[in-house]
Amino acid sequence: MGENRILAIADGRFNEQKIKAYALRTGRVVAHGAHQVYEVPGNPPLSFEFLSPTRIVLASGKDASDLLTATGATARDPGIQSRIARVAGAPIFAVARTDQIPASFYSNFGNSTQLERLARSVRGLTLAGQPDGVKFKIALDAECDSMTNALQLATLLDILRMASSMTLSDPKTHQQMSREQAAFLRAVVSQVKVAHQDKWVRLTLDVTPEMLGASNPNSADPPASAPTH
Repeated sequence: MGENRILAIADGRFNEQKIKAYALRTGRVVAHGAHQVYEVPGNPPLSFEFLSPTRIVLASGKDASDLLTATGATARDPGIQSRIARVAGAPIFAVARTDQIPASFYSNFGNSTQLERLARSVRGLTLAGQPDGVKFKIALDAECDSMTNALQLATLLDILRMASSMTLSDPKTHQQMSREQAAFLRAVVSQVKVAHQDKWVRLTLDVTPEMLGASNPNSADPPASAPTH
């Protein structure tokens, strides 16, 4: 309807008091019957409600508060529940449905009918992050509507990964970005792994301090030049 209304439900470990206090810096709390809804101004405006210490529902756009209380958002979708179970053990995780994305989103894939078809086959996404020493391990899973589409998506992503690696080796590409950006992208493309199992496609990546521009603590600084007289 052109109102950019969005509703999302998030499960995780939240600092409820800090989130509410931050919202009240510019917003307010409003009673909607038995509901305590926090309204935060902005473009678009945002409203949210804590349904439990581990569950929050958010809405944005026109009449966001009314959207919260009208949805009956306390029921958890079985598909979302199964996706949460895959990643709930991670200290950082996110889960999203993708089967009701507006059709305009897929116009970005207009130049590739195959990529658009495979993007439409994805029904949900899960993201998990796990610290591991100085590294941060990331896993992004896409659930497709069939094993065939999952296999084709995994194959296409692997092809795109290899094509990106060749593109980044072209000196002309380096002229369009900084040295740090080029090094980061080369590290991502070389280290990201694509796997496929049943209806799931997984991308995994270990993010290191070096990828983010930090110096290697194990490397010694070059010796200072001896003073000349």
